[in-house]
Amino acid sequence: MLYYLSLLSDLFTPLNVFRYVTVRAFMGAGTAFFLSLLLGRWMIGKLRALKIGQVVRQEQEVEAALQHHGRKAGTPTMGGLLILFTTTLAALLWCHSSNPQVWIALATMWFMGGIGFVDDWLKLRERNSKGLKEWQKMALQGLWVVVAFAAIEAVPGTRPYARELMVPFFKAPVVADLTVLGAWIFMFLVLVGTTNAVNLTDGLDGLAAGCMNSVSAAYLALAYVAGNAVFANYLQVPSIAGAHELAVFCGCLLGAGLGFLWWNAYPAKVFMGDTGSLALGGTIAMVAILIKQELTLLIVGLVFVGEAASVLIQRAACKTYRWKTGEGLPPERRPFRMTPIHHHFEIISKERAKAEGRSPDAAENSVVIRFWIVSIVCALLGLATLKLR
Repeated sequence: MLYYLSLLSDLFTPLNVFRYVTVRAFMGAGTAFFLSLLLGRWMIGKLRALKIGQVVRQEQEVEAALQHHGRKAGTPTMGGLLILFTTTLAALLWCHSSNPQVWIALATMWFMGGIGFVDDWLKLRERNSKGLKEWQKMALQGLWVVVAFAAIEAVPGTRPYARELMVPFFKAPVVADLTVLGAWIFMFLVLVGTTNAVNLTDGLDGLAAGCMNSVSAAYLALAYVAGNAVFANYLQVPSIAGAHELAVFCGCLLGAGLGFLWWNAYPAKVFMGDTGSLALGGTIAMVAILIKQELTLLIVGLVFVGEAASVLIQRAACKTYRWKTGEGLPPERRPFRMTPIHHHFEIISKERAKAEGRSPDAAENSVVIRFWIVSIVCALLGLATLKLR
């Protein structure tokens, strides 16, 4: 909205600054960040008043961690609403309101956030960690992929690339035409895979939010390159008309994520819940789809990939053992102490701290910080792929 002030630059030259993508991206990030700080305490208070508290898993697998995570029961959840509102407000202020890519990203964020909200609400109503069934989530996400794919095909800037398969390190599309069905399946895998991977990562204070911030920053840069014809042609990546506004949007998402981290860092005063994790995963996946950097997400978001892979490996091992023996896989023979993998490292870190006579309370925070470092390195590696073509 504030972009239109640049139209008055003939009357007041400094207003021309609102034309610049970089300025609006930084201002969007700052706006979302400060809105999060201003609204955070109020929202946490409201969630407490409504008794919207975290429900801790009770499965046999998590018994080793319950003694630590039990204290988190009752901490306000659904804090992802703070990310949704602050990102949206900042985007409405700083993004070009006529840009269709931004509206597709915003709509995806709210639709995925809506699925997460229903999931969180069902968990709270039943007072257990079971919400929507997996097939219900996937059906709703698949429905959105149909809508989003139709929208992408209708937008002039994204239509020429909608059915292409771009792979990092390759200059030209590996597959020029996936066909409508192939493109839909690929888009479904990207969206559902990313959404659920981010959801799995949201298990320690500040973990998912911190890792998502580095991913948002990386995609801010990638969107800026895709929207700038000079840079895109030089780096030999798809030049997508209007994609530069997604850089501003990613700036807003980054600012909202940093602001949420203020309240979510250890010890967390609020959790994002599925409302936040599904919204964040779906949003960054859609940005990747819109700028044709879907597979780069495997590098930039390697932390999320690792979290999801650990769950799949653990499940496969347990099911294989049960199929062969008819019994459950003993804990000592499992690939990981607990999944997702951040819990595996948390348990090891806490045991090591106890053995060394140190307080185990800092173990969670040390695991989170190390995951942040890995996420930052992966984001830089993802950006480096732009030159390796």
